[in-house]
Amino acid sequence: MKANSSKSVPAGNSGLLESAPAAETLLVGLDWGTNISSVATSLRGSGDILAKELVPTVVGYAHEDVLPGVLPGDAKVFFGRMALKHKANLDLVRPLSGGVIKHVDAATAFARHLGELLQTAGRETRAVIGMPASSDVVARENARNAVRGVFHKVIFVPEPFLAALGVRNEARLNDPDYQDPVLNSIYVDIGAGSTDVCLVQGHYPTVEDQLSAPFAGDAVDQIILERVLAEYPESGLTVSRIREIKERHSWVLAEDGATPAIATVMVGGKTKKIDVTAQVGAGCDALLQKTFEMTRELIARADPDTVTELLRNVIVTGGGSLIKGFGMALQAKLIEEGFESPQVRVLGENYKDYVSAGALKVARMARDNQWQTLLG
Repeated sequence: MKANSSKSVPAGNSGLLESAPAAETLLVGLDWGTNISSVATSLRGSGDILAKELVPTVVGYAHEDVLPGVLPGDAKVFFGRMALKHKANLDLVRPLSGGVIKHVDAATAFARHLGELLQTAGRETRAVIGMPASSDVVARENARNAVRGVFHKVIFVPEPFLAALGVRNEARLNDPDYQDPVLNSIYVDIGAGSTDVCLVQGHYPTVEDQLSAPFAGDAVDQIILERVLAEYPESGLTVSRIREIKERHSWVLAEDGATPAIATVMVGGKTKKIDVTAQVGAGCDALLQKTFEMTRELIARADPDTVTELLRNVIVTGGGSLIKGFGMALQAKLIEEGFESPQVRVLGENYKDYVSAGALKVARMARDNQWQTLLG
């Protein structure tokens, strides 16, 4: 497969930005996510948002045997929503795994696609890009190489700090009752491949400020699948189907009872409905327990003088945060453990917007000497 092709179909809206003079510098805040990438843009010196967009982080390469006229424009490479739409005739590649680049060629192709969407050609473009707090030198160098030629200057910032900055309400900073997430908070980010828990206390988090475990949404899917197949071996359910069921019916400690998770399967050519509520609950409970253990450990690492306020600012984000009752259940576990008056907040459906919004804030504040110039 070739990552770069002269024919490509952009995902979502093509030409997201209105035309701007070439002399204007475009600022980009990018949350380059494993499953979904979020981008926000502005012109340097302006407080206005030019565009906000979510793009599925996926590249699709056309099958060798696909017939002419089947794919739009007979393109060989597709991105985002268009790749998902035509997946039957494509080999799908997700460039990132656990928030860092796994497939360099696909990541480079995806970055160039973002450049087309953002209309970066002919003007200086500076991007602040969120990275997992645990990312190493190799991960950052791979990211630099992937965006070279798309962005002229970059800054890499740990994602939890950007999320805190994105959530921060600057209008309330002088309010004595306002809990500033940038100054003292715990961020719990539950993605597809990993769960990350991070202390954010007024500076960029270090390795010592965070914990990461390869137990998140994908692991929950596997638990549910194994339990379903153990009880219904004839169901033939796949991971992708289990993921759909989980996203619709996931729950932990629901006070009003779990929404029944009923899956329709095909057995011997006939449809059959099976109840997988208990299996879904078991997978979600395992994630809750792992998240609680990581949060408890990170609280123990914090300066004792900061813990009282820290406990009032536990923020849960990521796809796993959308599990019904997750925030309340995590708060209940912290109370049971003996922590005083913890307050857990779930960011909700728009959680993907906060990292890119925080990244754009950093881009606006950054001094010239803080930018890394990408040559070539």
